[in-house]
Amino acid sequence: MGTALVYHEDMTAARLLWDDPECEIECPERLTTALERLQQRGLEQRCLRLAAREASEAELGLVHSPEYVALLQGTQALGTRELQTLSGQYDAVYFHPSTFHCARLAAGAALQLVDAVLAGAVRNGLALVRPPGHHSQRAAANGFCVFNNVAIAAKHAQRQHGLHRILIVDWDVHHGQGIQHIFEDDPSVLYFSWHRYEHGRFWPYLRESDADAVGQGPGLGFTVNLPWNQVGMGNADYVAAFLHVLLPVAFEFNPELVLVSAGFDSAIGDPEGQMQATPECFAHLTQLLQVLAGGRVCAVLEGGYHLESLSQSVCMMVQALLGDPAPPLSGPMVPHGSALESIQSVRVAQAPHWVSLQQQGVAPVLSPSPRSPEGRPSPLLLPGGPEFKAAATQDVAALSSLLDQLRLNPTPPVRTAVALTAPDAALALPSDVLCEEGSAAQEETQAWARPHEALAQDRALTALGKVLYLLDRILDGQVSSGVAVTPASAAAATLDVAIRCGLSHGAQRRNLWLNIGGKEAAALSMFHVSVPLPGTTGGFLSCVLALVLPLAYSFQPDLVLVALGPAHGLRDSQAALLAALLRGPAGGRVLALVDEESAPQLAVVLARVLHGEAAPGLGAFSMASPDDVQALMQLRGQLEPRWKMLQVASEAGGPGSG
Repeated sequence: MGTALVYHEDMTAARLLWDDPECEIECPERLTTALERLQQRGLEQRCLRLAAREASEAELGLVHSPEYVALLQGTQALGTRELQTLSGQYDAVYFHPSTFHCARLAAGAALQLVDAVLAGAVRNGLALVRPPGHHSQRAAANGFCVFNNVAIAAKHAQRQHGLHRILIVDWDVHHGQGIQHIFEDDPSVLYFSWHRYEHGRFWPYLRESDADAVGQGPGLGFTVNLPWNQVGMGNADYVAAFLHVLLPVAFEFNPELVLVSAGFDSAIGDPEGQMQATPECFAHLTQLLQVLAGGRVCAVLEGGYHLESLSQSVCMMVQALLGDPAPPLSGPMVPHGSALESIQSVRVAQAPHWVSLQQQGVAPVLSPSPRSPEGRPSPLLLPGGPEFKAAATQDVAALSSLLDQLRLNPTPPVRTAVALTAPDAALALPSDVLCEEGSAAQEETQAWARPHEALAQDRALTALGKVLYLLDRILDGQVSSGVAVTPASAAAATLDVAIRCGLSHGAQRRNLWLNIGGKEAAALSMFHVSVPLPGTTGGFLSCVLALVLPLAYSFQPDLVLVALGPAHGLRDSQAALLAALLRGPAGGRVLALVDEESAPQLAVVLARVLHGEAAPGLGAFSMASPDDVQALMQLRGQLEPRWKMLQVASEAGGPGSG
């Protein structure tokens, strides 16, 4: 199963026919530039290309009124002056004689993608479309959007495929009020949107874009709005929003399909968003979503108006969909104070509806987002002004520097390698997972083993040689991730050698190691955290999402070592999810050590998820025990002052706080 790319060149036909500074940024080059970059990077060639089809009138009618569809159909025969007059009846919209055809293709592309994923023809994919859709209403175009592509796709998945739980993630910088209104009373669709809000002073200027708008009637709690009240939000803010809001709720919801309203005006350099998230951040966000719904992720392009930022962000997302490791995130992982305020306001508003938030200690009391004092509006950067031009110039320079860094750190030629003691286990691996036969030089292996009595036996020494060889290949950039099997009696000693060997590759190297169910390694660490891994689904997820991952992203390691000892106590699905999530912080450089008592089945499961396959589902959500909740809260309280990604309250501060 691969990744689909749905596109049709006819979607570039519609363009603005008169002067309108507000609408001119929605141009055909948004698609052509993104497609060219995908081709230049060799990504398009790795995807299954599907030519978009037009959505039928019946499919459009899943969301839109017959009168509205008929009105749009009539635009094909209108002249320029009539089109301009009709466009003026809507907010930030322009029509062209080809708009109806383009918009039907955009909706049809989303439907094709959903059908391909749910039929099992592909695992995931991207519909590269215009016009966008998430602002469109039942009977009104809005904000460049004509038909609500993602909403139509969700309704189609419900009606034609019988799905009962669909997650929509909208990371466009504008609030997708069209999607929210369509599903606000529907508990089978969980809608998450973050958006520039500015306490209601940013388009679309809606009160219902705030955090305390959580749905209506049976849909209470199934609308999750995260309002950004300042510009300049970056990688740390976006990842924190996923870890502390979206993922806990999404795991509890347990979706059967993830739809992404993939707007890249939330990326660095975009004139609409004025945010600072770099393109590789969207690879991380995509990777985090792929642990849901068995990896069934369907992304549909929404906004994005800085052509270079848009095209690079699209490439990063497609790389992640293809299973490639995400490049390490650049910059300090310290959320802004304003972002923490927004995140906490969402957690408080949603806590009455979600056990996953309650068991993280969020009091279930409704509270509106903080308001700016009257008469003191927050500063806005207006396009064309000197402040905006200076900020845009800085963003472009930062983007250029980032792209240079990415070119200097190419993806390793081998994504995943394994060193197994039972050769038969390799039969269950994907064909492009490398079964490593090499071993470190005997003298080197013996030198590392000498301080450890447990490594004196031949079997342990042979396994250590394979571990050292695989580790060297990872650190030298030849292999991205790996799994190695070790004798149970030598597990702690092997981990100790791996830690020391990893540190010997560079004075500034930062290694994160997790020792689960084994004897403590002897290697000294400046930071040592004992983390209990609860047995319940809810407790395990809280520990991973609220503690382990924030610590890992704060630390920004060069390598992650995971040792699963004889008494690790994790189900295979839990170990696989942990490994999949830990691909992110170190740019995919993960080495998992598995003792022979757990191998070979666990080694195969870990190799598959490190290779980019979806982790097995955890099953039904079960609450954490009160003791587990209390232990997690105490540990978080001790660690928050140093590790900023653990923070979810604004008093912690950070760049841009206040």
